[in-house]
Amino acid sequence: MPTYEYFCEDCGDFSALRPMSARNEPCACPHCGAEAYRVMLSAPTLATMDGATRSAHATNERAANAPMTSAEYAARHKHGPGCGCCSGKPSKSTVRAADGSKAFPTKRPWMISH
Repeated sequence: MPTYEYFCEDCGDFSALRPMSARNEPCACPHCGAEAYRVMLSAPTLATMDGATRSAHATNERAANAPMTSAEYAARHKHGPGCGCCSGKPSKSTVRAADGSKAFPTKRPWMISH
C-alpha cells in the first residue's frame, strides 16, 4: 500500500498510508478531521517498505476486496484434505512399530486395536 500526501487548509500537508483504490478520495486530516485533498509533493513510496510489511499489506488489501478465487486456492493447496505433507496428519491409517504392535494415528484415540 503506498503512502500518499494530502493538504489540509488549516493544518498543512500530511501523508497517509492508503490502498490504491482510495487514492483519489479525500482523506480526513489526522489533526482536525477536515477533508483534505491529495497533492503531489513527491512520488508515492512503495518500494521502500520491507518485504514482510509489503506482503502483509497486500494480503490485507486482497482479503478486503478480492478474496482468492477457487483456481488460486487450488494452486496454493495442491493436495486434498488429509494428505500427509500439508495437513500434518499421517497419510497411512495403520502404523506398525518395530515390535509388531499396531497404531491408528488417523483414527479416534480411544479405539483399541484387535
